Amino acid sequence: MSKMKDRMHTGELYLPGDSEIMERQTACLERLYDFNMTRPGETEKRSAMLREMFAEIGEGCYIEPPLHANFGGAHVHFGRNVYANFNLTLVDDTHIYVGDHTMLGPNVTIASAGHPILPELREKTYQYNFPVRIGRNCWIGAGAVIVPGVTIGDDTVIGAGSVVTKDIPSGVVAAGVPCRVIRGINERDREYYFKDRRIKYEEL
Repeated sequence: MSKMKDRMHTGELYLPGDSEIMERQTACLERLYDFNMTRPGETEKRSAMLREMFAEIGEGCYIEPPLHANFGGAHVHFGRNVYANFNLTLVDDTHIYVGDHTMLGPNVTIASAGHPILPELREKTYQYNFPVRIGRNCWIGAGAVIVPGVTIGDDTVIGAGSVVTKDIPSGVVAAGVPCRVIRGINERDREYYFKDRRIKYEEL
């Protein structure tokens, strides 16, 4: 039988309280605590810490503390120029992928971990994990929740407060509980950035 830590990335049921898992998790959380205690002016220190904490993190990323993450980002893969506002929660028991230039609003939750519906298994604290993939140049609105196993395509906007339970394609605006595609990104979006506010390209 495989060790519990080996099942974290296979989708199999496992016990997250396993001593080997807990030892590594605690070490990751110690580093996360230090990151969250940094001062606003310590941007270079924060960047250096994130490079140590995350599985991968590209140039130009910014995460506004406090950051919450089960494994302190150890299973998180950020591309370049990813921006995350405060209170980002990463349930990173397995891998979370976020593409270049994606923006995450305040209080976004990205969860890779779940628990069985069967009460007897939950009572024994069994868990399973499936990776989450968010594409390039997405905007995930404030308070959105993304559940295990979901993929969101490139250039997509997820409305604030949405609960994303199924895959969302590229190039759309999607919102709601559960999150559904509302429309594609279209020519009007080239002319207006918010309601009737016109984009003044000559000033950009």
